Amino acid sequence: MDEGPPAAPAGELDVAAALRRGDEAAFLALVRRHHGSMLRVAALFVSSAAVAEEVVQEAWLGVLNGIEAFEGRSSLRSWIFGILTNCAKSRGVREARSAPFSSFGEPDQDEPAVDPSRFLGADHPRWPGHWASPPEQWAEEKLSTKEIVRFVHEAIETLPSGQRRVITLRDVEGWTSAETCQALGLSEANQRVLLHRARSKVRAALEHRMKQEGSR
Repeated sequence: MDEGPPAAPAGELDVAAALRRGDEAAFLALVRRHHGSMLRVAALFVSSAAVAEEVVQEAWLGVLNGIEAFEGRSSLRSWIFGILTNCAKSRGVREARSAPFSSFGEPDQDEPAVDPSRFLGADHPRWPGHWASPPEQWAEEKLSTKEIVRFVHEAIETLPSGQRRVITLRDVEGWTSAETCQALGLSEANQRVLLHRARSKVRAALEHRMKQEGSR
């Protein structure tokens, strides 16, 4: 099980001190480092790229206004993204209140992560419940092509919102389990379930795509 977010290293404390002094170069370097990732994370909670940009701008203002309160108990990155997710979730709630009921999608369903037909039946004489059709192994060079990477991102976009948020933070942005749970308000167990379902669905979509490629 992951531990909580680590304390800020000395270099980040120096950056925080520079921000408190109003060092514009330090702030611009921080923006260059995190802005793209912040846009992707904000987009998980709001309706459009334009709104995500507004949320990120609001978060940067929050960073500048709140830097005096940063004590280094977590990394500077975790602190910044904590401000961002709070802004994004608040904006998402406001959008939900103004949206018509018909615009809401289905909540995450309690469906099996893997198609049950992929497993042997409980009455199988030797291997009850084992794989009937195990996952395929793919060469790394096939998975690293731009076309496949783009397909995986498209598959992630089709997931239910809870699964999409978890797999994006864990597998796209590289967040730890603890950081993801804190940002999304999830228990460790719920985070694991959502991540497993998301990964299984993306893998199933990719497996289907690879079979199509192989049949050509």
